[in-house]
Amino acid sequence: MIHAEFRVEPADYGVDFADLRAVREPVFVVEQQVPIEEEWDELDPHCRHVIARDAQDRPIGTGRLTPERKIGRMAVLPEWRGRGVGAAILLALLDEARARGWPEVSLNAQTHALPFYAAHGFEAYGEEFLEAGIPHRRMRKSLDAPDPGRRPRPPRSGDTQLREIASETDVRMHSAGVIARARREVRLFTRDLEATLYGHPELVEALREFATSGRGPLVRILVVETDRLRAEGHALLLLAQRLSSVFALRTPVDPEDRQAPESYLVADETAYVFRPLATRFEGSACLDGPARARQLAEAFDRRWERARPLSELRAL
Repeated sequence: MIHAEFRVEPADYGVDFADLRAVREPVFVVEQQVPIEEEWDELDPHCRHVIARDAQDRPIGTGRLTPERKIGRMAVLPEWRGRGVGAAILLALLDEARARGWPEVSLNAQTHALPFYAAHGFEAYGEEFLEAGIPHRRMRKSLDAPDPGRRPRPPRSGDTQLREIASETDVRMHSAGVIARARREVRLFTRDLEATLYGHPELVEALREFATSGRGPLVRILVVETDRLRAEGHALLLLAQRLSSVFALRTPVDPEDRQAPESYLVADETAYVFRPLATRFEGSACLDGPARARQLAEAFDRRWERARPLSELRAL
């Protein structure tokens, strides 16, 4: 799971132990005075761990999923709190639990954190108790119910249909549908961020809704012809400047990437709109086409790694 300022990824207990320790011990042992012998237990080697890293690859947060179907050791370094790291870690653990087919997960929440977990659909039960000298309550969540922190996905009926598009209206309508399918990330490869299309109120509002959904979203945009942006006063650029922690823009420097004729929009690795010629509106769209969406996402990621940050955005 990638975000504009950090990413959340699986961690191997043996390989990544030093990084897990670099978060858990400052938070639990130093800050909360948990005895170190209680912090590391016999379950750790058997848990599914995730770790959040900043843009410099430094560990900033952790969490684990135990064989007992419990979430625990949720920790975020102080300077990163309030920036969506904890929510991203929790959602990654919930996704892992669902992937394992678990009907429910539970956790022991420190009492001050009850509202955080309640916002993600957990319900408290039982009496308050002390754990490592800290007041806790038990909480649980059914994984059959949707997460309040996620937007409901549109119905899947008919989503696998490949739809032909032939006009700007078609592109705009299907692009809005693709953005509505996004749960984690939107990728956009465009020649000049077409103002009449991506600056249209319908798409700007769709992206604003996704960007403010509160579950660690990311919008990455590759713009080839950046010189045109200065003259357009683009509504999407204004949104990207206001929500700079969500939107990341780069421009290709590799000649092959700069000469690519296509334009496409991808939601996660699920839905897409693809136009073989960016200068024309003809193309295709699919709201549930993971094979093609994954192919486009991987092509985008390769170009992204070769691109440079769009620093000109500050002057627009």
